[in-house]
Amino acid sequence: MPHRLNKILEPVVTDLGYELWHIESVGSGNNAVLRLYIDSPEGIGIEDCEKVSHEVSAALDVADDGSAAYQLEVSSPGLDRPLATAEHFERFIGQRARVNMFAPVAGQRKFKGLIKAVKGQVVEFACDDATYDLPVGDMAKARLEPVFEDEQ
Repeated sequence: MPHRLNKILEPVVTDLGYELWHIESVGSGNNAVLRLYIDSPEGIGIEDCEKVSHEVSAALDVADDGSAAYQLEVSSPGLDRPLATAEHFERFIGQRARVNMFAPVAGQRKFKGLIKAVKGQVVEFACDDATYDLPVGDMAKARLEPVFEDEQ
């Protein structure tokens, strides 16, 4: 579903002057939530989310004839933004992230470390004094790990 939604929603969000960072669909039935993360070089404010929500809601009503039941949420990706594509990782080479894998890599599923490089669809990830090649398609969840001045 996210791929189909991406094709429908990305042009709407882009036309409004924003980047569609990520789409999440969680829950089902009356508890379904469609979460869009939008970004902009100037940052994202509440007004931006409201504007995108209004336009996206209209586009979705047309696409699904108004028959789908879900709660729409639009927000900034935040400091701990989700990383879902190789392009996301490439944009943040040199920064810290947390990655959970579907299946273990070298005996572990959870990684917390530094994004070193991206080769095609594989992220070179440094943690625990080792480097791991983590395929983006095998990641269950990945997010940036913000570092604050106090922690440096």
